Amino acid sequence: MNVRIVVADDHPPMRAGIVALLATEPDLEIIGEASDGREAIELVARLHPDVVVLDLRMPVLDGTAATRRITTDHPTTKVLILTTYDTDTDIDPALAAGAVSYLLKDAGREQLVHAVRAAARGETVLAPSVAARLTARLRAPTPIALSPRETEVLRAVADGLSNPDIGARLHITEATVKTHLLRTFAKLAVDDRTAAVVEAIRRNLISPNDDENS
Repeated sequence: MNVRIVVADDHPPMRAGIVALLATEPDLEIIGEASDGREAIELVARLHPDVVVLDLRMPVLDGTAATRRITTDHPTTKVLILTTYDTDTDIDPALAAGAVSYLLKDAGREQLVHAVRAAARGETVLAPSVAARLTARLRAPTPIALSPRETEVLRAVADGLSNPDIGARLHITEATVKTHLLRTFAKLAVDDRTAAVVEAIRRNLISPNDDENS
């Protein structure tokens, strides 16, 4: 079964190149071309393609807004973003809008053809630089913020103080010290005082040389 495609790009030479490249494949059929996001939406509503190959930066309506409309109103049509931009501010909104794939315009012929076929099946294909960005963010530790009082309590723990001593230093009750410690343990995903100090130092939330009295 042929994959029916609409190509949307506001640069005629680029659009013509994409069309010519895809049209050489016997199972890929170009059924429409658009020069902006609004035209792409209109073509999708009228022609019901399997895949829209969509640029991001276009006049009238950009690719992200067009993607959101297409995926909401025509969920069987898959959107493949083909752009020159690979920043987080471009990638995240496009994927959040429902694009199944994100490629850059320097992609080779085989990669683009493969991505179109994969998109028709609902599968995701990402440009290597895009995949690397997303993977790096997934691997990065989740930012954690301790309150000023939680930080003071943890610094006192790092100084070797007991809960009563921490309460005396900070002029709070021992029960309040315990409450701050339990909240800190939860934020740092640890179970004891030593692990909390180690994890806080690893995350640069406190310094190994912190000393409340210095």
